[in-house]
Parts: sequence; C-alpha cells; structure tokens
Amino acid sequence: MFTDNELKRYNRHIILPEVGLSGQENLKKSKGLVIGAGGLGCPVLQYLTAAGIGTIGILEFDTVSESNLQRQILYSTADIGKKKVQVAHQKMSELNPHIKFQIYDTKITKENALKIIENYKIIVDCTDNFPTRYLISDACVILNKTLVYGALYKFDGQVSVFNYKNGPTYRCLFPDQPAQNETPNCSQIGVIGVLPGIIGTLQANEVIKICLEKEQILSGVLLQFNALSMRFDKINFNKNTSVSPIEKLGNYEETCTTEQKVNNISPEELKKLIDNKQDIIIYDTRLPGISNLHNIGGKRLDIEKVLDNKITLSKDKKTIIVCDRGNDSLLITKYLQMKLGYTNIYNLTGGMESWIKKGY
Repeated sequence: MFTDNELKRYNRHIILPEVGLSGQENLKKSKGLVIGAGGLGCPVLQYLTAAGIGTIGILEFDTVSESNLQRQILYSTADIGKKKVQVAHQKMSELNPHIKFQIYDTKITKENALKIIENYKIIVDCTDNFPTRYLISDACVILNKTLVYGALYKFDGQVSVFNYKNGPTYRCLFPDQPAQNETPNCSQIGVIGVLPGIIGTLQANEVIKICLEKEQILSGVLLQFNALSMRFDKINFNKNTSVSPIEKLGNYEETCTTEQKVNNISPEELKKLIDNKQDIIIYDTRLPGISNLHNIGGKRLDIEKVLDNKITLSKDKKTIIVCDRGNDSLLITKYLQMKLGYTNIYNLTGGMESWIKKGY
C-alpha cells in the first residue's frame, strides 16, 4: 500500500503501463545493497533512492576527499573529511524519507561478505579493484544473488549483470583474478568526471529493470561505452562450464597492499640524502600544478607514460618516486620493480603529506 505522498512522488512511474502500481510495489518490496559510495555508487544511490527501492544498504569505509569532488557529485566541499557512508545516508534520507536504509561503515571482507550480502536480493558492485570484485562475485554465487556490475577506466566504462536466474557470472567473463603486478591501475590512473555518472546510471537502470521483472537484462552481455567516441558496444558471452563451481570464498589479495617487499625510503632518510647532496633522482607523480607545491626537487613523472612503457628510467642512480600520500608512488615502485626489473627505485613512504608533517 502507498500513502498519498508516495503516490504523488512515484506518479511518473505509475502512469507508465510497463510499471504501474504493481511495478512500483515491486520496487518498494525490493532490497538492494550498494557496495561502494564513490564515483559509481553516488548515481546508483541517488537513482535507486528516487525510484523507491524499499530497502537500500550502503557499504563504504572511506572518507570524502577533495579529489573525489570532480566526479562524486553526491558530496560537496563541506563534506571533505566526513565519512562517505554517513553523508550518503543523510542526503539519501532527505531525498526520499520513505526508504529504509542500512549502513555499513566497513570494508567488505572475506569475513563479513556472506553475512551482509545474504540480506539483499540485488547486489550492486560499485568498487574499483579486482580483489573486491572477485570477492563480491563469489559471495553472490554462493548465496545465489544477482550482481549488477560496473567498472571504469579513463574514458571507458562497462556494465553487466551476473548470476541472474542462474546466468553467467563474473568468472565466466573473467575467470581468474589478475596477479598483483598485472594491475598497476588501482590507484587513480584517472577518469573523466562524467563517466561514473553515465555508468552508475546504467547500473541503476538494470536494478530497476530486474525489480520490475523486465526482459533484456544485461545478463550474458557486457555493455561497453567510450566517452570520447560516444560509442556503445555489446559483447555477448555464455556461461563458462570450465569455471570451477564456487562453494566457498577463497583468497583475495589486495592489489595495493604493501605485503610484497618494495624498496621504501622514509622522509628522514631522503632528507639526509638531499642534505648530503647525494647523486639521486626524484620523480613527482602528482598532477601538474600540484607538483609545484612543496616541491623537493622532483621532476614531473607521468604515470600513464610509465605504465605504457613510453618512459625509460635510469637503472643506475638511486631513484625516489613521490606522490601525495605514498599510494601512487608505491604502486609505480612495485610495477617498476616487479614488472620491469628495476632495483634502484624507492617509494617515499607517506608521500609529500608525510614530508610536510616532518617540517621539511
């Protein structure tokens, strides 16, 4: 049953013959979990909330940073430093007070995935790294949950629906998780700001179609979009019978962890090298303009050119890679060491943020 306010709110849905009161009732009865409240999660949450999905789970552990605001338009400058899950919950509650929200201020892990996911009908993957995608996919297969997938890279986006009515899964398309040194793009290679809005909206559209029990769901179809060419392509794929059945969760290593040995150098150690006028090379991976702030003599290094093997670095001199907080530089250092065989590359731990805190 709907209140008078709900009937007014959802009027443009209800007057559609393809939706009607019964369809809107389906939306109200549905339960969806949005994992990640970043670039993809923001439009997904906004449109599912506005559409009247009755129960929405929001799982996110991160805080709002200034670099998020270029694409995560749910947040504002005043939200910087706040927990995304709390801000999203507040703003979505204001958008539609008829929705029941469950918030999870945590990372999704092997330990909590099954317990959280089992409470929802549809899972929306709005994450940005391979280990988490495989974890979510495997949990959905074990629990027989439909998974709506989205991914971004620079100007390209993908959308698909996995495990829908026993249809193909994520592993049918991508059977194995890439090795750590094969995915050097987990840390902001870059994405055009509007792309998450486009792809996230397409994800929300699939969720709504599933709730309305419509045909032509993107099950067995990978929809690809390029924001430069404005071209959409569809790749059809079938259930891969060679993929082993998923009966329990496996191991999902974080692509950007520091578990593998990487050459690191502390701010104190680097300061000594500079003071002693050691013959070293410093590369700064921060964006142009930002790299001029608190510069410690580093040359600007374009991450994309490194990953595309368009730059050859010295293999003789001690070379320090610097970024904002040590994340990008760690990734590049790992890639250069483990993929290209550099042994003279060092990551500045904590990045320029740590350097500045030391008062250097």
